[in-house]
Amino acid sequence: MKNLKSIALAFVVALSTLAVTAQTKKVDVSKSTINWVGKKVTGEHSGTVNIKSGALVFKKNALKGGTFTVDMTSLTSTDLTGEYQGKLNGHLKADDFFGTDKYPTSTLVFKTIAAKGNDVYTVTADLTIKAKTNPITFDITVKGDTATTALKIDRTKYDIKYGSKSFFEGLGDKTIYDDFDLTVNLKF
Repeated sequence: MKNLKSIALAFVVALSTLAVTAQTKKVDVSKSTINWVGKKVTGEHSGTVNIKSGALVFKKNALKGGTFTVDMTSLTSTDLTGEYQGKLNGHLKADDFFGTDKYPTSTLVFKTIAAKGNDVYTVTADLTIKAKTNPITFDITVKGDTATTALKIDRTKYDIKYGSKSFFEGLGDKTIYDDFDLTVNLKF
């Protein structure tokens, strides 16, 4: 009986040691950034969108998980000012783009993570925009208290079809490319 108690105690200690090694680090949303670039035949627009909340999970200093919520209502262009900025921001927040009144947040949830070496991981995650969820895969670099990544998102997978030559003919120089780029810098 005493031997059984010793084994049970050792098992509990081993499990608690494993639990302690997992560490969740909250993202400092005031110091983290998401920059976007959307391209069209005649040029491009760039801007920012804010992270509402986020966290990365580490086990023995290795990335093991992550979850993020983005405040879509903060979406703004940075390449324009004044009236033109207001018009573009309004259009991006309208239903034919991100519909921020109905869908004020987007989420990213890490599903699988594979270490590539040199602080780089390949992540497959579920990205939800406008209540549509699709898997995306990207590399993320984690060093110290920072993480960085660059993502390419196909907006048409999230029912954002405005100006897409994939859905509309004869757009000519009014065509907006389906992919947009995100550059993410996280501090935690």
